[in-house]
Amino acid sequence: MFESLKPAAIDPILGLMAAFREDPRDNKIDLGVGVYQDDRGRTPVMEAVKRAESKLMELEKTKSYQGIAGDAEYNSRMLALMFGDGHSILSSGRIKTLQAPGGSGALRVGAEVIKRARPEAKLWVGVPTWPNHIPLLGGAGFEIEEYPYYDMQSRQINSELMMETLRKVPAGDVVLLHGCCHNPTGADLTNAQWDEITEIALERGFIPFIDTAYQGLGDGLEEDAYGMRTMAEKLPEIVIASSCSKNFGLYRERTGSITFITQTAEQAGIVAAQAMTVARQLYSMPPAHGALLVSLILGDEQLCGDWKAELEEVRLRIKSMRTLLADSIQDNAQGMDFSHIKRQNGMFSFLGVKPEHLVRLREEFGIYIVSSTRINLAGINSSNINYLSESIKEVLK
Repeated sequence: MFESLKPAAIDPILGLMAAFREDPRDNKIDLGVGVYQDDRGRTPVMEAVKRAESKLMELEKTKSYQGIAGDAEYNSRMLALMFGDGHSILSSGRIKTLQAPGGSGALRVGAEVIKRARPEAKLWVGVPTWPNHIPLLGGAGFEIEEYPYYDMQSRQINSELMMETLRKVPAGDVVLLHGCCHNPTGADLTNAQWDEITEIALERGFIPFIDTAYQGLGDGLEEDAYGMRTMAEKLPEIVIASSCSKNFGLYRERTGSITFITQTAEQAGIVAAQAMTVARQLYSMPPAHGALLVSLILGDEQLCGDWKAELEEVRLRIKSMRTLLADSIQDNAQGMDFSHIKRQNGMFSFLGVKPEHLVRLREEFGIYIVSSTRINLAGINSSNINYLSESIKEVLK
């Protein structure tokens, strides 16, 4: 049976992680891995999560399945987190949410439901985007089209060309958008750009598919939700995949949700039923633990307040590392301008150096960066910033 299979290509990031682990140098730095790290280089469990786990141990009476749609309180509280308590969409009957196994599971369920509803729809993806978007969503059968997003020369969003392309997207097609903290560029849409895309979507009739994996890590919990809240208020149909991996630190618990906004309440019920049949075929029931923790935190005033404070510390630490790195390497022999790093949001940014610089950084200094030059700012800390900045300036000589 298996003799016809060929070796699968290794994910570049996973390959880089393996090489990093095998590197014996004590001063090595991994800027490729896509998880948050604190100033000691750890990916910690949030204190609010630890306390919620202690509380859950007392409250949880069963490990039985919780149903295909997941925990109802979790779904409700995630909607409140994304849209705010008073958003008109929440009382419209036009919105349905299912718990999903992480943001990736949410994206795939959303993609499968869209394919059932409109098999001929194409998926428009910004260039560049998270590398797994293409195989994850394309694997559902979508024909992929591209729209320009980030300009590597100016190191900012190519707004004019992006809007020009979106104005040509046919009605019924799907446009993938990053909610905030764009991965891999760190270049986020402004509120004005969200408004413009909303108007174009209304005019053209395409459906936004928003991937929101970093709410709270950009400009703040409320600020980072502007785009999806605006679109939910003005557009008839939206799909939103959300993740709790980053803002709750629940990576391995695979905690997310998929949300559908439809034209009518009747359609919302039909879509939710279809989404549950998709979920049943893919994974049957979602994992419970992470969702129960999120529900406990969001439903408890003290826990929620503490979680928000911790999340703000994370956000501000990443912001400070952006400024520290950009300022530390600004004075370099090639005169490269790294100020874009300070203007961007979230964990990621493109360093923008040449391939030969990346090779030297890895081989001579033990600094691991993926070939796109995407770096994880959370991999920088007070112990390695001097070595990192001096190493970068050295290869730029």
